Amino acid sequence: MAVGQPEFPEFVNNPEPRCPVILLLDTSGSMKGKPIEELNKGIEVFKREIQQDPIAALRVEVAIITFGPVHLAQDFITIDDFISPVLTANNTTPMGEAIEYAMNLLEDRKETYRNNGMQYYQPWVFLITDGAPDLDSPWQRASQLVRRSDSEKKLSFFTVGVEGADMNILKQIAPPIRPPLMLKGLDFQSMFVWLSQSMTRVSSGKVGGGMTDLPPVGWGQISS
Repeated sequence: MAVGQPEFPEFVNNPEPRCPVILLLDTSGSMKGKPIEELNKGIEVFKREIQQDPIAALRVEVAIITFGPVHLAQDFITIDDFISPVLTANNTTPMGEAIEYAMNLLEDRKETYRNNGMQYYQPWVFLITDGAPDLDSPWQRASQLVRRSDSEKKLSFFTVGVEGADMNILKQIAPPIRPPLMLKGLDFQSMFVWLSQSMTRVSSGKVGGGMTDLPPVGWGQISS
């Protein structure tokens, strides 16, 4: 790095407050075929929808973590610079490890914001899975971290089950005030439209303000 060059030039070029969201996506073998195809289409919809709002395009930062195995498919980047990765499905479901990785990544990003004098909105983490964690995955430990962080308002954690997901385990991971939702079929596109609308509303509000009213959820339902 050249002398005098800022370590994070994106903050110089774009000093807008940041609205971070992590997409925590199950890409295990059970997602092969139509599910992973529809998930990829949904991510494209998410990008396209947010780009239509000039403020959200500058403020919403997305990171994508896939698990099967745990992989940082995209580090934090604003939507105006975001290029959707093409996700493929294989391997197992290290859900607990992925959640812990996401939480660490988020804390690192928040520290980067603070060190660079950047304001930021309460982050979102959006978990999507169609299965159950590996038997040796530390999902119970990850669940405690999620619930504590959510209750302390360090983040908002959302949990979505696709057909085949173990909803009983997801209920134990999700914060009590935000139970897991079961996606209707493979309607990822409607889900990502909702997510983009939500991010647009959040990013247009005041940093540090109260919880924004979110659009109605028509793409999923709380399982009994």
